[in-house]
This record gives sequence, C-alpha cells and structure tokens, in this order.
Amino acid sequence: MPEANDIVFETLAKISSSIFVNREVLRPDYVPEVLPHREEQIRRLTEHLAPLLRGERPSNIFIYGLTGTGKTAVTKYVLRRVSEYGRQRGIMHFVFSYTNCRHDDTTYRVLANIVESLGGRVPFTGLSTAEVFRRFKRVLNTSGKILVAVLDEIDFLIKRAGDELLYRLTRINDELVKGKVSVIGITNDVKIMDRLDPRVRSSLGEVEIVFPPYDALQLTDILKERAVKAFRPGVLEEGVIEYCASIAAKEHGDARRALDLLRVAGEIAERSGDRKVTVEHVRLAREEIERDMVVDVIRTLPYHGKIVLLVIALAGGRFNSTGELYTSYRDLTMKLGVEPVTQRRVSDIISELDMLGVVTAKLVNRGRYGKTRQVTLTVDPNTIIKAFEDDPRIGWFARKVGQSGRD
Repeated sequence: MPEANDIVFETLAKISSSIFVNREVLRPDYVPEVLPHREEQIRRLTEHLAPLLRGERPSNIFIYGLTGTGKTAVTKYVLRRVSEYGRQRGIMHFVFSYTNCRHDDTTYRVLANIVESLGGRVPFTGLSTAEVFRRFKRVLNTSGKILVAVLDEIDFLIKRAGDELLYRLTRINDELVKGKVSVIGITNDVKIMDRLDPRVRSSLGEVEIVFPPYDALQLTDILKERAVKAFRPGVLEEGVIEYCASIAAKEHGDARRALDLLRVAGEIAERSGDRKVTVEHVRLAREEIERDMVVDVIRTLPYHGKIVLLVIALAGGRFNSTGELYTSYRDLTMKLGVEPVTQRRVSDIISELDMLGVVTAKLVNRGRYGKTRQVTLTVDPNTIIKAFEDDPRIGWFARKVGQSGRD
C-alpha cells in the first residue's frame, strides 16, 4: 500500500497539465487585452472619462446589462488604459477605486475601501459611518485628486443599506474644497433606478451605458480568443467551443457561463487523464456547474426561500403565475408542518431568486386579469431536488420525492 506522500506525488505527476497552458485566462476576473464585440461600449466609456485628462470631473455613469455581458471587464479594461495613458503623460491628478458590492455590501466597508484607495486607513470595524465619511473627505481634500468610485453589483449595496451612500457621494462635490468625486455604478438590475430617491436618480443617472447580451457567434469569437491562450494546441475537439457558446447563448448570452463551461470541461478532461476536451466533457461540466451553483444558492437562502425554490422544482421548473406558485407553496408548508409567509413575502423571495440567477421572473400582461410574473428555473429541476437532499430541515422531503422519481 503506497504511503500518503507517494499518493500526493503520483497524483500531482498524473495531472501535470497536458490540457492547459494558462487556465486563469478562462476565469471571470481575467481582463484580456482584447474584448471582442464591446468596441462601442469601450469607446463610449472612454469618451465619458476623457475629461479626467483635462483635470475635469466626468459625469456619473450607470452601466446596465445581464450577467456575463462584459460590464466589469470593459470597465476595468478602460480604467487600466486611461491610467496608463495618464501616467505616460505625467497626468496624475485622478485615481480609481473599485468595490464589488456583493462582497462589501455595507456603507462602512464601501467607504473604507474608497479611503484605502486614496492611501488612507480605516479599521475593519469600530468607527461610526459618519466618522469614516469625514476621513474620506479629509483624505480626498488633502490629495486634491479626482476620484472615480466604481461600485460593481451596486444593487446588493442598495438592497442591504439603501441609497444613503449614493446620495452622499453624488452630493459631496458641494462640500469639497479640493478634489472631486464621480461614481460609476454597475448592475444587472434594470429596475434599480425605480428604488432610488429621485434626488439620487437625477444625480447618478447622468450617463447610461447598456450592454446587450452576446449571441452565439459573438460568444464563439470570445471563446476562440481565450482558448488560444488557455489550452495546449490541438486539445479542443471540433465543436467544443461552438457547443459552449450555444448553451450560454440560450441562457441570456452569458460570456461568464461560456467561459466557465470551457474551463470546467478542460478540468474534467485533465482529471480523467484524457488528451482531448470533447463535447461530452462539456455536458459533464454543465452538470457540475449547475450542481455547484445550486448548492451555493441554497446555502444562502432563508428557510422559506428554500421551500419556494423546492416548490418550483417539484412543478417541473415553471409556474405561469405567482398566484399558482403561492397556492403550491402553501400546500407544501402544510406537508412540512410550518406556518406559511404572506404572498407579498413570497413575491419578494422570487425577486431574490431572480437576482441570484437561479430563476427568471418575467412580467406578463394577462389583459383584464392584470399583470403577473412567469417564473422559470434556470437549471434542471432534478438538480435542485437532489441538492436539497442534504438540507437538515427539508432534506427528508426532497429525498422522498427524489426516491419516488427514481422508482
């Protein structure tokens, strides 16, 4: 029987990659030198940031688009290029700050991140928000620079902390002696402006840039561009890139999804010791990604969010109205022996699931019967049911359903 160290060495030797040259090229946070099919958005964003080079504050910008449409990549790409252009010409009177509000979803953490980008320091906790804001103004006044604060996935901040920070950031220029602030907000929620105070809305939405979904041909171009750098020559079988692109195009043109499929397919081939990445590896990758995504989503959901998601899965992944969904939800709570929440709360839960990307909730007009939402799972219902089988509170029911399905 081999010793533990031998097992490690043998495993590492076996998987030293015959597939990848640089898999990081396929990760969502990688910003390439070329961004196909986003030339118009790059040009517009650059034009709106150009005043920085003249010592002027650019307009506030709001960037919309579904997940995986290149919003973050284009923004980081343009900021990097503008910074390089400024440095080459000795123009150093502006600075960029990037915050992902999904990770830093409190006013305190966003402000602390901005202060640190200006060279200031803020303890992780312990100060009031008002004190952190005072430090921010002091540091910015001292630097005299123009700050462009990028708030990615800004809808998470608004949902958690409201729009007070946005109001203060968009009004702060009246309080500064030196230095100025512009805000770039990035979101996949096209209705986010409806939730903002009218004063914030008018200040923040000075310029809007929309990123449309990619189609299958555009996704193919993107994958080919990355695949050249990511994989060893000849390892991708014919049709693999096109298959990844077609799957992602059907799921709202999500380039991130296409890249994940290609990367995970390569990793599955690598673990299996295969010399080629095939369409079958992509199919396996799709199952693995869906399973992992569902597990991650389920872990973050409150109890009744889990019940609503299970209800949708048990119905085959689709409800034509929220009323029908709520009736089924109440039936399931009775079986589980729990008190149901209100229909309004279930409607909020559906919106949260939509934001997480596990369902789509499409508004439909039913004429004299009013408007409702058509709710559809974005993953296989069986993947949802199977993922719930390990849940301590509703796992017994999911296992029962899953077993009856297998029988």
